[in-house]
Amino acid sequence: MNFHSTLTNWYSVNKRNLPWRTSKNPYNIWLSEIILQQTQIKQGQPYYEAFLANYPSVQALAAASETAVLNLWQGLGYYSRARNLHFTAKHIAENLNGEFPKDYKSLLELKGVGDYTASAIASICYEESVAVVDGNVYRVLARYFGIDTPINSTEGIKQFKTLAESLLPLSNFGDYNQAIMEFGSRQCKPQSPNCDICPLASTCKAYATGSIKVLPVKLKKTKVTKKYFNFLVMDSDDHKTYLEQRTEKGIWQQLYQFPLIETPTAVSKEELLPYLEVSDKIKMPYKNITLFNTSDIIHKLSHRELHVKFWIIKTKNAPENAIAWSNIATYPVPAVIERFINNFHI
Repeated sequence: MNFHSTLTNWYSVNKRNLPWRTSKNPYNIWLSEIILQQTQIKQGQPYYEAFLANYPSVQALAAASETAVLNLWQGLGYYSRARNLHFTAKHIAENLNGEFPKDYKSLLELKGVGDYTASAIASICYEESVAVVDGNVYRVLARYFGIDTPINSTEGIKQFKTLAESLLPLSNFGDYNQAIMEFGSRQCKPQSPNCDICPLASTCKAYATGSIKVLPVKLKKTKVTKKYFNFLVMDSDDHKTYLEQRTEKGIWQQLYQFPLIETPTAVSKEELLPYLEVSDKIKMPYKNITLFNTSDIIHKLSHRELHVKFWIIKTKNAPENAIAWSNIATYPVPAVIERFINNFHI
């Protein structure tokens, strides 16, 4: 059985009609690949379409403000992707005459572009002979060839990349790369793949040995730590509130949030008050404090589990740099705060 021709034949019949597949414009492909990192297609596609509608070219994206880009990205998470997206757009517009690099090695020099994204752009847009290796490709290769090397180990990354390169056809590299990724997404799925109709089943080692459920192997993740966040939501009589911008490095860098007090454990109102007394987070005299959510909101990140409380702090007046509640949607905020704002009726 010819591995690559089987996959490309399957792809010609089963591929989804996705907007970025109608273009070989490197801007469109780059945009889609950055959005789809850590994001499922059904969630990412509306963002892709919104970005193209607002910023139809790399020059248009470069001319936008970072705040506008983060605001459009809001809800996708992993905000460093958006910051890198904007940085790279400006670099291409200002230093590369608005043109994307045209080969794998040059694409790797772009901020936020790693091996997978560079391989995808180079093969799809320029038909360069480079293999993509993403989670779907790892799964297909691990199962078909019966490989139990952990895919997130140094050895595994090298082994699977070398194998993927060796399986490339003599031409149509972009179609083949998209075929193996689509095959992993739709046919060789993580859970309950339909092996009875798989065109590779007759030569698949995992199918033959009954090891579909245990492959691919992945090293255990870093231990998740719990954090306890208390957001102080000022609500003045003239319908204003206050946001602060996170400037320190982290996943929420440059996003806005309500003033935050972090505590070692979950706290009650009585336990929160001593923190307020020594904090400068709320500078105005306040009338009362109430807890918005009766139980902690659990917000899970890659290595952290946030336990979040929103405390409504009523004040008569607002500070000079307060913002009107009616304008709050113009500020990019983390998803957990966006959900609170949508549920908090002024």
